[in-house]
Amino acid sequence: MSPFMALPDSPGDADWADIAALADPDRGVTLTGLTVEPPDGWEVVMRGTVLQLVDDGIAAAPDDEAVTLTQADVPEMLALAERTKPGPFLPRTIEMGTYLGIRHGGRLVAMAGERLRPPGWTEISGVCTDADRRGQGLGTRLVLAVAAGIRMRGETPFLHVVASNTNAVRLYESLGFRLRRAATLVLTRPPAETSIS
Repeated sequence: MSPFMALPDSPGDADWADIAALADPDRGVTLTGLTVEPPDGWEVVMRGTVLQLVDDGIAAAPDDEAVTLTQADVPEMLALAERTKPGPFLPRTIEMGTYLGIRHGGRLVAMAGERLRPPGWTEISGVCTDADRRGQGLGTRLVLAVAAGIRMRGETPFLHVVASNTNAVRLYESLGFRLRRAATLVLTRPPAETSIS
């Protein structure tokens, strides 16, 4: 469903063992806000900065061309995510919230949806458009449509973007999202043999 996990501010050996037991050794574990180094034997695959942006007056609006994606669409969604790399998208991610898509010629060419849902908030995630359809505003339309659904529930849209993706940051800010905070993002893998405490 999602590769994100959390640790206490000062994780002990038992905390790392618990994370290792839950981790998919092939995909690893994505941790945010990690302020300590993983223990010996853990591999740090990637470290970067992720920005959290929140709704600050975006022009949210439904989109007539957007369709609600269902479990039957998951193979196409996974294929689109594999081609476009919008961030983590797994076979059960669709269960986290509503996902909308746009089809051209019957083919799914763009999507966006909902992921994390802390009380009063919903994260917009999985925003992606096929390379041959970029520059047509499809992703923007879907972000605004997903945001409209979130607002209809009385919640506030937010999203995350890797800081190095400056084009996406500029686009989201131009839509009316504002920076709330920056955090460290660490993708790490546990040792092959991990003892469970």
